[in-house]
Amino acid sequence: MNLIFIGHVDHGKSTTVGRVLFDTGAISEGDMKKLQDKAKEFGMEGTELAYVMDNLKEERQRGMTIDLSHKKFESQKYYYTIIDAPGHRDFVKNMITGVSQADAAVLVVSCVEGPQAQTKEHIFLARTLGIKQLIIAVNKMDRETYAQAAFDRTKTAVTEFLKQIGYKVDEIKFIPISGLKGDNVVKKSANMPWYTGPALLEACDQFAPPEKPVDKPLRLPIQEAYTITGIGTVPVGRVETGKMKPNDTIVFMPSGMKAEVKSIEMHHEQLTEALPGDNVGFSVKGIGKNDVHRGDVAGSPSNPPTVVAEFTAQIVVLNHPTVIAKGYTPVFHAHTAQVACTFTELLKKIDPKTGQVAQENPDFIKTGDVAVVKCVPLKPLCLERAKDFPPLGRFAIRDMGQTVAAGMVIDLVPKTN
Repeated sequence: MNLIFIGHVDHGKSTTVGRVLFDTGAISEGDMKKLQDKAKEFGMEGTELAYVMDNLKEERQRGMTIDLSHKKFESQKYYYTIIDAPGHRDFVKNMITGVSQADAAVLVVSCVEGPQAQTKEHIFLARTLGIKQLIIAVNKMDRETYAQAAFDRTKTAVTEFLKQIGYKVDEIKFIPISGLKGDNVVKKSANMPWYTGPALLEACDQFAPPEKPVDKPLRLPIQEAYTITGIGTVPVGRVETGKMKPNDTIVFMPSGMKAEVKSIEMHHEQLTEALPGDNVGFSVKGIGKNDVHRGDVAGSPSNPPTVVAEFTAQIVVLNHPTVIAKGYTPVFHAHTAQVACTFTELLKKIDPKTGQVAQENPDFIKTGDVAVVKCVPLKPLCLERAKDFPPLGRFAIRDMGQTVAAGMVIDLVPKTN
């Protein structure tokens, strides 16, 4: 189960993740002691739990999560990979990569400040990028003397927003926690006798297991490619559909480079096959590090990933300062790719409440609109129809340092040459 923690920058995501890892024994007492010493050294005593995922020195000094980090732990039911996504708005593009890899999400909201603009943006992105399973962790309960009123107030505010976006609120659990003190994270807390539901980890164990579309053709978006001495080129990414085994011949699109898979590894263990949901590194022969890049998609030569000449998409405009018209060229973030695409046609506006067409060929669209549009990528880009390969058919649109829209591919024209 790939689990992502999302939420506003100071609401305690990293601390909650650190608490989960420490209390499940994924981090040893010795490691925790080292982190405490590090926190002291930077004059940030008491923040050591947040450091667990923040591997980069710069993050430790700024006290902020920038990159995506992956860490594993086990519960009684699942083998989890946690993706700790940045909350800071400069880093939303990394968060988009994270959400597109996740099976379920925990949204951390502080009961002191309540939901913020970014809390809302994260919920919206989770919804648009296809996360159906969500838990709301109402954090920092220790700061409000564990009062039920603080929990209820936050729950009401978040519920309002979940409804607007189309989440079924009765299917979403709200859990009062303190990531810092450990209340209701892995174990039930005696400090909130008014709360009778599960602790956070118990609630995560109630998520439905992710579907594993093994019968579909292989699609593996590349996050990074490394050169490792004695091994050679090692691309890294998550299998979205299909499977991959050592000795398979694969093709990287859009370049069309072919290679043979030598070995596959996950969390430093060799695999005999990689299945959907596995975050893997795999060594290949026949190509060098410069032949494969972030944003490429690996697939089988008999059914290669689709490179698009143009595509039709349904988008939701989240937040645009003016209007979007024909010719607009922002950056599309799809799976691990980031490519500028031009809006060539605005086909129709949709009424978000009914799903009916509200206007054909509008001159422009603005914040709050749902529309069907045609786009052409400026550089080769792999996309699929969302109904065929959901993770490769969803995207967010970024411009001016913010997410302006999000959407999914409903049709496409493959590039022929």
